[in-house]
Amino acid sequence: MTRTAFLGARIFDGEEWIDGGALLVNDGVVEGVVAAADVPFGVARHELDGGVLVPGFIDLQVNGGGGVLLNDDRSLSGLRTICGAHYQFGTTALLPTLITDTPEITAETVEAGKAALAEQVPGFIGLHLEGPHLSIARKGAHDPALIRPMNEEDLANLVAARQALPHLLSTVAAETVTPEQIARLAEAGVVVSIGHSDASLAQVAAAAEAGASMATHLFNAMSQIGNREPGVAGAVLALGKLSAGLIADGIHVHPETIGIALRAKTGPANIFLVTDAMALTGSELQSFTLNGRVIHRADGALRLEDGTLAGADLTMIDAIKYMRDVVGISLEEALRMATLYPARAIGAGHRHGFLGQGAVASFVHLSDELGVRSTWIDGASVFVA
Repeated sequence: MTRTAFLGARIFDGEEWIDGGALLVNDGVVEGVVAAADVPFGVARHELDGGVLVPGFIDLQVNGGGGVLLNDDRSLSGLRTICGAHYQFGTTALLPTLITDTPEITAETVEAGKAALAEQVPGFIGLHLEGPHLSIARKGAHDPALIRPMNEEDLANLVAARQALPHLLSTVAAETVTPEQIARLAEAGVVVSIGHSDASLAQVAAAAEAGASMATHLFNAMSQIGNREPGVAGAVLALGKLSAGLIADGIHVHPETIGIALRAKTGPANIFLVTDAMALTGSELQSFTLNGRVIHRADGALRLEDGTLAGADLTMIDAIKYMRDVVGISLEEALRMATLYPARAIGAGHRHGFLGQGAVASFVHLSDELGVRSTWIDGASVFVA
């Protein structure tokens, strides 16, 4: 691959803004950022027309896109379509997410993931299996008929899937999956996330001590903060080892609640952005089905017939804008919530989420108004507006 310098845009490397710089890329890897005047002789030059160059967005909860829902199309082509649908919104790495389903469909999804890895589908970095080992009390849009306890075969299958994939995220309820099971999953490299859970602080703390390191869509489908019991939501904010995904669309979580959570979160783990996107993202479709139930798109939300939220009608770039413009955090921190923090949450912060030496050359060129102009994955262009 040609050694290339990207010039003409202000660069955010994940920590600070660099004016008059050039991003040096060689064979899909970032060499570093240098002054434009210091670009080595003979290096190809890619001139950008203003705007900003930022690390590619990382989405750890993507149920679908481009008209495809992973539950319905567990194939290489389905995964390729889902990944491709999100390039136009700046997402360069994602975990296609399977919502609670049968063991057979789960196995088919893992096989499709292996195929996507073998074919090097741009943006595919692993899978997120959201369920089926959840709490009926906090099922959300998950089919209660498919929710069940974790048995030994389930655990063995998760361990085997992680051995075949670079990243595997599993959402479980802290009160239905035991600390011993969580410990075995974490030891095998599975990222265990607490979600769709009605657990107490003590139960979440035990899960975190066993190796759980994340929570799924903070405040949604989990026990809330009470005066005598902090619940899952309170545990996530109080326990420094738990990171948490957040759906920042103004529907799933009130902006003032988001602000409270950001101020309250104990580190070193962070709150990061997810889209929880469904099949409709990147398409003009107005409805689809999940486990035989119709989900409608209206007023910026996706809902079942009874009004239950079912995923989100959200893109990563819109989540970033919402955090800056409505919640009121800095653009720099909003970008980190979409890049560095999710990368760290799955143990990929050494190569993803920043633009420094040794990082994957996955980045987004944005206009000054934060419109996505182009998206690059591993040094290759995948989208141009």
